[in-house]
Amino acid sequence: MASTSFVSSGVKTLIPQGKVNKQVTRAAVEWYGPDRAKWLGPYSEGAVPSYLTGEFAGDYGWDTAGLSADPQTFASFREAELMHARWAMMGVVGCLTPELLSKYGGVEFGEAVWFKAGAQIFSDGGLDYLGNPAFVHAQSILAIVWIQAVLMGLAEGYRVAGGPLGEDPGDAMYPGGSFDPMGMADDPDTFAELKIKEIKNGRLAMFAMTGFFVQAIQTGKGPVECWAEHIADPFTANGFVYATRFFGVNYFN
Repeated sequence: MASTSFVSSGVKTLIPQGKVNKQVTRAAVEWYGPDRAKWLGPYSEGAVPSYLTGEFAGDYGWDTAGLSADPQTFASFREAELMHARWAMMGVVGCLTPELLSKYGGVEFGEAVWFKAGAQIFSDGGLDYLGNPAFVHAQSILAIVWIQAVLMGLAEGYRVAGGPLGEDPGDAMYPGGSFDPMGMADDPDTFAELKIKEIKNGRLAMFAMTGFFVQAIQTGKGPVECWAEHIADPFTANGFVYATRFFGVNYFN
């Protein structure tokens, strides 16, 4: 059986393989190369720029503004998108988890809503991570800033340099090695599918974080509370209600 194997440096040719997971193989063919899924579906003929060849994960052939025509710019945008996607996925989990535990799990956090929680650092008692003073009891915003800057700088330097031994990471966005202790990317076909899952979930998370920002500005509430209100009364607790208020009209309540 033949399957298409892809690595971070580019698209490989068809490689015969004896036993290979059919689902992984189908995903590789579906999301990479010239026959991949494209943004206009069956109407994409002539709408895909020549420089978008399906080499990288998440390439649907959409670049109407020509932002990625220059290879160096393309590489920079690709790295920026993937980094923001990873941060957004962690951010969504971080925003939802305390509010879910507080609302439905009975866990006391002091302040569980994501955009209000940080202000506790300026209170007399400081900020208790996970609501537990024995875990991390933060009282200095300057100390937090410096610690985060140092830790993030070390981690990023470690990633770019290929680890403490300065090994060549190949693609710095997927360094592997110490960053893949479980060997999940050892198989090229599985790795290709994992890249697709990562970028698709990451793009969804970036949209979700944008929604959290808008919700916070418009309602002053967290995403879990907004969701609960929408489930309880979807006709009066929805985005259209707030959108129409910009025009001085309220059609929904």
